[in-house]
Amino acid sequence: MSVRTLPLLFLNLGGEMLYILDQRLRAQNIPGDKARKDEWTEVDRKRVLHDIISTMFNRKFMEELFKPQELYSKKALRTVYDRLAHASIMRLNQASMDKLYDLMTMAFKHQVLLCPRPKDVLLVTFNHLDAIKGFIQDSPAILHQVEEIFRQLTETYGGLSAGEFQLIRQTLLTFFQDLHIRVSLFLKDKVQNSNGRFVLPVSGPVPWGTEVPGLIRMFDSKGKEAKKVEFKHGGNYVTAPKEGSFELYGDRVLKLGTNMYSMNRPVETHMSGASKNLAPQTQENIAPNPLAKEELNFLARLMGGMEIKKPSGPEPGFRLNLFTTDEEEEQAALTRPEELSYEVINIQATQDQQRNEELARIMGELEVTDQPRQSASKGDDLLAMMDGL
Repeated sequence: MSVRTLPLLFLNLGGEMLYILDQRLRAQNIPGDKARKDEWTEVDRKRVLHDIISTMFNRKFMEELFKPQELYSKKALRTVYDRLAHASIMRLNQASMDKLYDLMTMAFKHQVLLCPRPKDVLLVTFNHLDAIKGFIQDSPAILHQVEEIFRQLTETYGGLSAGEFQLIRQTLLTFFQDLHIRVSLFLKDKVQNSNGRFVLPVSGPVPWGTEVPGLIRMFDSKGKEAKKVEFKHGGNYVTAPKEGSFELYGDRVLKLGTNMYSMNRPVETHMSGASKNLAPQTQENIAPNPLAKEELNFLARLMGGMEIKKPSGPEPGFRLNLFTTDEEEEQAALTRPEELSYEVINIQATQDQQRNEELARIMGELEVTDQPRQSASKGDDLLAMMDGL
């Protein structure tokens, strides 16, 4: 397992989260002069994205993230994204947060699977960062934060060997191994089967620096080519036109990691039959886990570096629904297997009172002051995460 995987995982999932939130905020956007207090405007959309991106690329948070370390559980990372999603005036209830996280993870899993070369996972990351820079063009301070992380990525990963990138890719695929959630966009484009597994293409450009398959060369004992044999590969491959740029500004060539929601298509998620059958196996081990305490420390360190902005004044925040209707959202919450819910993190380990107190202090600082509900679509409280600690 690679100890340099976490920054790539976090940044790419964060990029997918921003794509989804931007698409949903645009879909629910109301002109400012016609909007009620509980409806979204273009100003609200930009404010939400700016607040989340600013928190996501916080310097102290990134310093902690880039330290060599192993990946932690899905629940531990999910907690960080929950806090990140609520780093603005936006509020998501449990069902919408579940759907958001499902879409994020399945999108990045698809991108990692389709990377022509292991190193191309870095190009996928740069595609996400390029799009994020587009969200904040009118905010030089936040843009500087993102560009600093771009330079840090180049410094950290620019000199890695192909073998080290292969280990990173393998670590990512292991992390996503048991996730088979069906996404309507993937199903319509026929890149995902009904069981939630992705379809690998047998056409398109081959990895940069390689040849189109179909020819076997045999050499003699002196190293000279002695024979050629052609074979049918059954695909429709072409030579890669050029290598994607790893510079701050450049043509990435690779399209993986770009915004697939830009055409404003509705996206739904469904638990596949395979995922439902695997649900009991995904439950966290209730036996004492030697890594559990480290996960607790990891969360405390990461969240200690995040600066969450509390809504100023009486404004309690706007609720965003990732489903078409409130009824669909409520139904999704009822039908989701309990084992696949991330609402509570149960860490079974010897209690460390000092660390628990530190984490409780950090979580307390992140809490948004409770506000009375003003309407059915506005003012939802921040999710009560980690109440099982």
